[in-house]
Amino acid sequence: MFKYKLTIEYDGTNFVGWQRQDNGLSIQQSIEKAIQKLSNEQVTVFGAGRTDAGVHAKGQVAHFEISKEMTIDNIRDGINQYLRPMPIVILNASKVNNNFHARFLAKQRIYQYSIINRRQPLTFQRHLSWVIYKKLDINKIIEAALYFEGNHDFNAFRSVDCQSTSSIKTIDYCSVINDQESIIINVAAKSFLHSQVRIITGTLVNVGEGKIQPSEIKKIIEMKDRDKAGVTAPAHGLYLKKIIY
Repeated sequence: MFKYKLTIEYDGTNFVGWQRQDNGLSIQQSIEKAIQKLSNEQVTVFGAGRTDAGVHAKGQVAHFEISKEMTIDNIRDGINQYLRPMPIVILNASKVNNNFHARFLAKQRIYQYSIINRRQPLTFQRHLSWVIYKKLDINKIIEAALYFEGNHDFNAFRSVDCQSTSSIKTIDYCSVINDQESIIINVAAKSFLHSQVRIITGTLVNVGEGKIQPSEIKKIIEMKDRDKAGVTAPAHGLYLKKIIY
């Protein structure tokens, strides 16, 4: 068997998420069908991050195995050919050894959340960013973001659907970049709780709105109460940016 690694970009707007489901078309299923058409083999594609419905990716990583060897160009271009016209693209492909696993060997996952802070509704980015009409205090958001870094019990920052047995996670960094009306939040960790980045983002927006003070983040984390944290930011502003191995 030959194993291949894929780096994938996609617009998740009209998909039920990465993982194959019965209630609609998933990213995983779409890629598996494209590979089957290319190779005449039924495969399972394993992804590094299970993005939810509506969530996008700039650098999702996945792997699959087939019984015959193909060139990297044929893998990349062939899958892309059969994915058209869906908004899913294989950016890169490479042959890897049999020990590689896209999910279990990932050392860090970097998620990015895009906010547009302006009074006007969005046009081009309405499915790609979260628009906040009230002027946000970016300095307070930057200050508050630092409280999320490190090893904490993030029980207050996971959804009721989270199936993780432990809510203790380590966030390597939580940084905020502001360029005029654009606010980008980057969060990196080895793994995340369900909706963790979206709840962190919603809480930071509440800070920017003046509803929560930056210093209160530490107390909210310590209280471990979901009701004390902010809103869950909408899925369409979230991107799986990069996987580090």
